[in-house]
Amino acid sequence: MSLHLKREIEKLKTKVLKLGSLVEEAVQQATIAMKNRDLKLAKMVIRKDIMIDEMEVDFEEECLKVLALHQPVAIDLRFIVSVLKINNDLERIGDLAVKIAERVPCIAENFQVSVEPDYVDMAQKVQLMLQKSLDALVEMDQTLAKQVRGMDDEIDRLNIEISEQIRKGITEIDSDFENYMQLLNIPKSLERIADHAANIAEDVIYMIEGKIVRHTTEQEEE
Repeated sequence: MSLHLKREIEKLKTKVLKLGSLVEEAVQQATIAMKNRDLKLAKMVIRKDIMIDEMEVDFEEECLKVLALHQPVAIDLRFIVSVLKINNDLERIGDLAVKIAERVPCIAENFQVSVEPDYVDMAQKVQLMLQKSLDALVEMDQTLAKQVRGMDDEIDRLNIEISEQIRKGITEIDSDFENYMQLLNIPKSLERIADHAANIAEDVIYMIEGKIVRHTTEQEEE
């Protein structure tokens, strides 16, 4: 690898991690806004998405420029292909954080529910998955990336459990049907964030090992 290419790759790594940090913050703020019915914080998350979108486009352009100018091969090429996909996953996570934040005004005022699920545990586990997937990228740690993949089943279980609690509320009280439907989108969005975190982990594994594991189970890898 040429010294110039090495520098460009380090710049890309720094940029994708900066985007990852911003997206992590957006997810955390969105779930806090939902829990506390905090309209001000929800609006901050929505405004932040503009910055995330701009960073995503800028990063993609930088990756394409490096590919055109340096024509990297082997592990360098795998790195750029992987971070391009990670970049897209991060942007989608930002969009999902906005979806959660957008539900806050609908339920913040005069919404009394007989069943209001506790999203905290699910949200914390999802945030941990995202954090670990980015840590795996920083440390180039395939073991950590594989741990993230293993966490996804628990998130799927929580999504089903919380969604069932909300559906129970819908059947009990007809007057707040629309707001219950808004609540139903929250575990779904959290579950999708977890899926994107798992995608990031899978791209880290590809980056390091050159193996595509997206359509395999952990048992099949062993």
